[in-house]
Amino acid sequence: MVINLPIKTVSESNQRGHWAKKARRVRQQRDAAYLLVREAIGVLPDGLPEYRTIILTRISPRKLDTGNLAVAMKAVQDGVADALGIDDGDERFDWRYAQERGKVYSVRVEIV
Repeated sequence: MVINLPIKTVSESNQRGHWAKKARRVRQQRDAAYLLVREAIGVLPDGLPEYRTIILTRISPRKLDTGNLAVAMKAVQDGVADALGIDDGDERFDWRYAQERGKVYSVRVEIV
């Protein structure tokens, strides 16, 4: 299953500014990921543990290093986990990050 999310992710460790602005951005990313994934999957299938790998691919004009990529994707990961009704720390699920260059910011979610 592949779901494209029109979400702009940024490395939170490189952002400066008031904590409330960061908190608002993180909440918006998490909520958007939750709503878009829930809409795409509809009713959760029985036996969700068969889904073992979830790949989050950040698409943007510039790439991030691996540490910043993980930080940038955390809110999206939380939203996807919420939508699937799982704990993102559950060892049955393997979260992987990737990135591609593209003119428009988005995140591709692949559940395999």
